[in-house]
Amino acid sequence: MTTYPHASGILLALDCIIFGFDGKDIKLLLIKRNFEPEKGNWSLMGGFLHPEENLEDGASRILFDLTGLRKIYVEQLGVYGNVGRDPGARTVSIAFFALININDQDDDALKFHHASWISLDKRPALIFDHNEMVLQAIEHLRYKAAMHPIGFELLPEQFTIPQLQKLYEAIYAVPIDRRNFSRKLLSTNLLIDTGLKDSYSATKKATLYKLDSVRYREKFNSFWNFMPEAKEQVEKGDAKATVNK
Repeated sequence: MTTYPHASGILLALDCIIFGFDGKDIKLLLIKRNFEPEKGNWSLMGGFLHPEENLEDGASRILFDLTGLRKIYVEQLGVYGNVGRDPGARTVSIAFFALININDQDDDALKFHHASWISLDKRPALIFDHNEMVLQAIEHLRYKAAMHPIGFELLPEQFTIPQLQKLYEAIYAVPIDRRNFSRKLLSTNLLIDTGLKDSYSATKKATLYKLDSVRYREKFNSFWNFMPEAKEQVEKGDAKATVNK
């Protein structure tokens, strides 16, 4: 028996904005919805919170169900609770922002959920307020990547500096000076030279690095300053948001 007999029931949903990087573009993982309402339309991956779950546990369950991955970089993004946001029932949604390495995903799980990776600039219209969630997540990705080294979460275990540069150019849609980027990146001491070369490099073979995971965890909250182009873009975005308030 409930302690609050006069309280009305409201569903609590968890929606996950999942980003990946294919070596060229930032992509969004979307599903083709196979149930009403909005059957057949594109949607974020989500589900309802179970009574015994904490919010983070629920998000981790949903992400594992879709990707087959655990220990994903994930954080809470925001709460969406407009009264008419879901025509099926009165529902409040908590959105989560996640980054994964596309190469590690469970392809069978994606097929089961009719999920596809779609480039941000080619994404279709989404159901409910999911478009709003995605826009907020893109802003958040750009903000966090300028200040903290979360971009590494989108890369394979071994990568080249040109690959990392392409990632940040994709995140911000701005060109980056190669020499300046490389110098500032190496000065962070976050990279370990594997002694190997990328045999698939289009030009001369580039050095393969891996992330120093210990230093990464220790320095994650330190100010990230190897990409001034990103910092300038974030500041312009903050200024624009202030003017529009």
